[in-house]
Amino acid sequence: MLTVDFDRFRVGPGDRVLDLGCGDGRHAYAAYKRGADVVAADLDDTALKDVRDMFANLAEAGEAPASASALAIRANALRLPFPDGAFNRVIVAETLEHIHADRAVLAEVSRVLTPGGLMVATVPRWWPERICWLLSDEYHEVEGGHIRVYRRGELLGRLRDAGLRPVGGHHAHALHSPYWWLKCAVGPDTKHRLCDLYHRFLVWDIMRSPRPVRFAERVLNPVLGKSLVVYARKP
Repeated sequence: MLTVDFDRFRVGPGDRVLDLGCGDGRHAYAAYKRGADVVAADLDDTALKDVRDMFANLAEAGEAPASASALAIRANALRLPFPDGAFNRVIVAETLEHIHADRAVLAEVSRVLTPGGLMVATVPRWWPERICWLLSDEYHEVEGGHIRVYRRGELLGRLRDAGLRPVGGHHAHALHSPYWWLKCAVGPDTKHRLCDLYHRFLVWDIMRSPRPVRFAERVLNPVLGKSLVVYARKP
């Protein structure tokens, strides 16, 4: 399930891509399969091992070009171990809402991005996320959980303050908003039949990508999309 639109955020052979806060690696895999040289960075050693294993599996299966490279490393987003201008593409997906010093992270992103390079930031959209917070404290009051909810203007301001110029954006994952509202209403850790049924539907959609459902989500995303996605360029 990709939040970044790779038709807008184009990567390919010769691109140097940093997926910062890579988590399970979904965007790193997409960039690798498109032929880019990818570095996936995170602080979760367990997640990084899984990402390394998947990179190896993709290479062995021939799903990534032989010219592409992929590396998963442990790195602190506040002090990235890369020289200035090391990447021409940087992905920061569903990460900033977990970090107190988000301005410092964006300053580091700007530093390692080449002039003219493109970055993308995705965060939970304000109003669907606020409903989750109102329905459940457990949803966000957990170790490593969400510490803030961004309004669009706030995120754009953070990017501009870091020397990045927003160039577009959109919303994603409309069908996921009701699922999380339901989860929060019954309790995030509570087993509930409706949650299970909805989860099965979402998994089915991810695996099969049925055209009517994909069309419905595209129509609903501007209103109901759970994620805010913003693209920005370094002048």
